[in-house]
Amino acid sequence: MSAAELPDERTAIVTGAASERGIGRAVAHRLAREGWAVAVIDLDADAAERVASEIHDVHGIAARGYGLDVTDRAGSVGVVDRVTVDLPQLVGIVNNAGISSPTAFLEVSEDEWRRIIDVNLNGAFHLTQAAAKIMAANRVGRIVNVSSASAQRGGGVYGRAAYSASKAALLGLARTLARELGPHGITANSVSPGSIDTDIMGGRLGEDRKAVLLKELPVGRIGTVDDVAGVVAFLLGPDGGYLTGVTYDVNGGSHIA
Repeated sequence: MSAAELPDERTAIVTGAASERGIGRAVAHRLAREGWAVAVIDLDADAAERVASEIHDVHGIAARGYGLDVTDRAGSVGVVDRVTVDLPQLVGIVNNAGISSPTAFLEVSEDEWRRIIDVNLNGAFHLTQAAAKIMAANRVGRIVNVSSASAQRGGGVYGRAAYSASKAALLGLARTLARELGPHGITANSVSPGSIDTDIMGGRLGEDRKAVLLKELPVGRIGTVDDVAGVVAFLLGPDGGYLTGVTYDVNGGSHIA
């Protein structure tokens, strides 16, 4: 097997993957459907285990659930070590875990700022560094960061300064990893979802708001978690091997409207 090829039996870590209507859960199911074993990571350990069991039952693929606060560096390293024992070769990681912040810049407290950065950015750093060491040793790996259109537009429907800054940092991190880890057979890319109907919206996407958003979307509909999952699966899969350092805007054309 050359550095560009993926092993037949391979595992992907997906963080923040237990929310019922979240992007992470959809990604985990899509990867399992395409033959990946999946490590479902979430702050809610019971929910992570339930989703892993569901994936196994639906797709007949190996899946394990792990409870983790991604801000815990030692815990993150420990979970990656467990994944390498419990599941096939670790090849992919999807940094999806994140929290939003609707607070305007002039009002955001230092505690809130640090909390958002710690979960959204530092959490990705902890897990990715641990996983990348294993990928580099095996000469093959795929990293995908889940950013946000807010990072490129300067805020959006659900996030303002802290959220947008953390998500923009994920774009820069992926590009840096693409450059540094490429010689080790590892690609690193990002997806930047726009208006996606997920739990993170917290009920804020009412009919009035939907009507406004639809005027900005050339495709004429709000995005779904499956729209994002398909792109993530492509970037992790065999056909994504020559893509690195890129950002896929999954936004229904909102940037050109």
